Amino acid sequence: MTGYNDLYRRFRWELPEMFNFASDVVDAWAKDPEKLALLWCDETGREERYTFREISERSKRAGNVLRASGLKKGDRCIVMLPRLPQWQIAMVGCLRVGVIPIPCIDMLTANDVRYRVEHSGAVGVITTGSNAKKFAGLNLRMKLAVGGAPGWLDFDKSADVASPDCPPERIGIEDPVAIYYTSGSSGHPKGVTHAARALYAWRYASLYWHDLKPADLMWCTADTGWSKAGTAILYGPWSCGAAVLFHNGRFDPRERLALLAKHRVTVFCAAATELRRLINEDFSAHDLSALRLAVSAGETVNPEIVRRWQALTGIALLDGYGQTETLMTVLNYPFMPVKPGSMGRPQPGIEARVIEGQLAIRLPNPQMMLGYWNDPERTAAGKTRIGGAEYWLTGDMVREDEEGYLFYEGRADDIISSAGYRIGPMEVESALLEHPAVQESAAVGRPDPERGEIVKAFVVLKPGLVPSADLAAELQAHVKRVTAPYKYPREIEFVAELPKNASGKLLRRVLRGR
Repeated sequence: MTGYNDLYRRFRWELPEMFNFASDVVDAWAKDPEKLALLWCDETGREERYTFREISERSKRAGNVLRASGLKKGDRCIVMLPRLPQWQIAMVGCLRVGVIPIPCIDMLTANDVRYRVEHSGAVGVITTGSNAKKFAGLNLRMKLAVGGAPGWLDFDKSADVASPDCPPERIGIEDPVAIYYTSGSSGHPKGVTHAARALYAWRYASLYWHDLKPADLMWCTADTGWSKAGTAILYGPWSCGAAVLFHNGRFDPRERLALLAKHRVTVFCAAATELRRLINEDFSAHDLSALRLAVSAGETVNPEIVRRWQALTGIALLDGYGQTETLMTVLNYPFMPVKPGSMGRPQPGIEARVIEGQLAIRLPNPQMMLGYWNDPERTAAGKTRIGGAEYWLTGDMVREDEEGYLFYEGRADDIISSAGYRIGPMEVESALLEHPAVQESAAVGRPDPERGEIVKAFVVLKPGLVPSADLAAELQAHVKRVTAPYKYPREIEFVAELPKNASGKLLRRVLRGR
């Protein structure tokens, strides 16, 4: 604990006045012509390697294509690409010339796309030829398609003939440089707008949480449309000089392990949903000796997963917490003891406190968003003042132990109130996951005339197991044994799968309506 406390006390933000990720990070590492930036592969076995110098040159050509199309500093551009090398090139190309990229997953529908284009006022798009039809009828000044499309410029061919001489735009530390759309509890998605200072600050999560060094190869499985891709695929690792593995393929737990072994990945980042599947595979069939650290974010990693991962691999699994609005803020660190089930402690430079059970981040902070795009009222609604200080209310309920470790207990509207007890759904879910029959679980509150609410659990069984009343009773008794008895689910419904959004996060609100 001494190491963490000393680091936290000593840390000071040192932000430059100007910061352009393309020139200040990519071009800086490009001075070494052999330094690997990107190792790309797909499920067919194809592989491509890109040095920082190659990414630098290709992003300069891409930047000139944007400029020739009339895009300028402050203009917004949709970047809707799967896990292809063109994603990094397009993102860096936008940043180089001051165009604000809006990363989007490529499974968005035409209606999803229309909303984002119209809400953000985007004037350009970079996507695949197969996705071009989703942009039909939209007023866009620039349309680039990887692989080409009728009436569109071919992204690669246009860049190939563009000049490699592309002076970077001057970007102030408070200038907006990225917009991520994130779903709220109601209404349309919100456009979370980040300044250059956030991209600069992302390096600290990679330094302290990922423990990245220039010799590392990191693999994060997040999709390109989420801010997690910025944390662990682009801004964070490259700021540390680490290379990234980028795999374009469907999730297959056995293939995941094979790729970790084949490419000698040193740091691995995956969502808890993937890790639950991975720990059921045969690890002895794969040489994971290069792997020294695993991390997870996006959903809480249950204690049983942390313990089993450690037992199977001999390396730590460090959970982390962040929001699209705040980036990564509460983390576990390699130099600090891990408490399974804990989010960890605040990242150096982050002042966090618990306000009426809710996690709050003190403002100002470099990692905090500028605000929701064109929505100052919603931005203001997430803030509060206490004792003369301003805080961002995350909407996430937590508890803090005597050593300052924080434990996630669910969203503010997910907390179950039963007969005067406040029950965090994660506590119930973690207990259920310790039973050998349970693959996944989710807990919600169901209205009850006597107790206000009761705990209802939705359970996905492991393959080959059959739901029964006896098994439900066994699970209830199990929860009573491993946690406080008042938390046990008074109702259990067996389901084939749990509802999740496109990023894999559990949608408890859907379950509450069942």
